[in-house]
Amino acid sequence: MNWFRHSPLYTLLSWLVWPAVFCGGLIGTWFAFQSEWHLFWFNVVYLSTIAVLALFERLMPYEQTWNARDGETWNDVAHTLLNKGSVQIAAAIGTSAPMAVATVAQPSFEAPFHIWPDSWPMFFQIVLGLIIAEAGLYAAHRIAHEKMALWRFHALHHSVERLWVVNTGRFHLFDSLFKIALSQIPLYLIGAPLPVFLWTGAVTAFIGLLTHCNIDVRTGPLDYVFSTPRLHRWHHSKKLSEGNTNYGENLALWDLVLGTYHNPPRPSPTNIGISGKVADTFFGQLIQPFSNKGFREIMGRRPPATTPGAAPGAVSAGPILPQAPSPASEPAE
Repeated sequence: MNWFRHSPLYTLLSWLVWPAVFCGGLIGTWFAFQSEWHLFWFNVVYLSTIAVLALFERLMPYEQTWNARDGETWNDVAHTLLNKGSVQIAAAIGTSAPMAVATVAQPSFEAPFHIWPDSWPMFFQIVLGLIIAEAGLYAAHRIAHEKMALWRFHALHHSVERLWVVNTGRFHLFDSLFKIALSQIPLYLIGAPLPVFLWTGAVTAFIGLLTHCNIDVRTGPLDYVFSTPRLHRWHHSKKLSEGNTNYGENLALWDLVLGTYHNPPRPSPTNIGISGKVADTFFGQLIQPFSNKGFREIMGRRPPATTPGAAPGAVSAGPILPQAPSPASEPAE
């Protein structure tokens, strides 16, 4: 396949895959939303998008070694809900859950501050909704990196050592709820209509798949508008100076405005992960952040050492490895 990688077709596809998949997903979503069974058909579109991305991960991977098994597939899928053939269905259900909640809750919710511009064309209402929701997503993401109380949950997402379409949904439940609250509650409070919630959820779903896909895509100027695979790989870097950047979930807007945008002119990293360690099992990963021992493991700190001559069970504080409340420490080399 080396000839393919250096062919004009490969170059063309590397420029077309990202916008084609994103636009194709949104076009499919538009048709889905015209149906009475809009969430069902949205899930069909979402599953189809995953299948397309999985194919291109094999045809033109950004990092070939990321296609190898790492023993985390079950946990990745379990965090999205299930495994193997049902992973796409589980992922779709998990992704559309906020949309389903909005379908029920929004029509019955009376906004205390109805300042939403209902007279605007729906396209511009959706863009406004994305910008407002993105502010909440950015804030939740950045806080999760800067505060240890929340990093203990968010570290699960950064513990992966390869990026591919399946671990898109690898988030601790607490982390996901925090992001949903900060991004959606403002829209409820100012009276955003249901279509804004649905389209914001759809865009987030497709951007999420695309930022994590292991595909050698070229995004060029799109890096200044959307959260792209290139930007997100910098965010997963083991280097603090790189990992604590590019917090945008869908858009690059707030990173550009608030000075956390990072996109130097060199290949984005493949050495990703954290300095600590998360539990090996799905349920272990869910409960790990709630214990002191689990927190030390996540942060890469040594357990308390037993003091010589002390009573059984007594421990001393012991040396603690320095660790900032962020994705990882600088590489050891």
